Amino acid sequence: MRYKSIKMLKSEYNSKILEAGCDEAGRGCLSGPVYAAAVILPKNYQNKILNDSKQINEKTRYQLREQIEKDALAYAVGVVDNIEIDKINILNASFLAMHRAIDKLNIKPEFLLIDGNRFNPYKDIKHACIIKGDAIYMSIAAASILAKTYRDDYMHKIHEEFSNYDWHKNKGYPTKSHREAIAQYGITKYHRLSYRLTDNQLKLF
Repeated sequence: MRYKSIKMLKSEYNSKILEAGCDEAGRGCLSGPVYAAAVILPKNYQNKILNDSKQINEKTRYQLREQIEKDALAYAVGVVDNIEIDKINILNASFLAMHRAIDKLNIKPEFLLIDGNRFNPYKDIKHACIIKGDAIYMSIAAASILAKTYRDDYMHKIHEEFSNYDWHKNKGYPTKSHREAIAQYGITKYHRLSYRLTDNQLKLF
């Protein structure tokens, strides 16, 4: 298989401390949960194709997930469902999903690398927010791969329950076909009611 040549990401932010990269997937979706992952990679980790999950095709993402889970010192995934999202808003839900992922790590990191420009501090662990960090640091990119693929797996699963919405293709994002399905079939128990789903919010399906 031939991969597009890319600049290798940075292996670490501070080589003297144990870092965990954190990222989320699904913030912009109309349905389903938001997923986040936390990943601790070995020092001086090398992977020539690891990159932001949005820059990699689906097949490669799943290949990378397998490699990341094999190589990582620790990794975990956290989830916040659509009901919680509606209660606390998507920004706080994204932070909470990251916290839940960090909670599940079997090694406590000394520092957190967060993708984006905002974060709610996690306990006593210091952090740095890195804008577009998933295209800069390997640990954040690895977290983006895990969050994306595990969320996609979940959207494939609930597609079997509500096949009219094409979640196996759009993963809950606001595509034209997804909005048209909402207009035609109504809102499911997986939709985020705090989001603008249609011009007029519809009756729960």
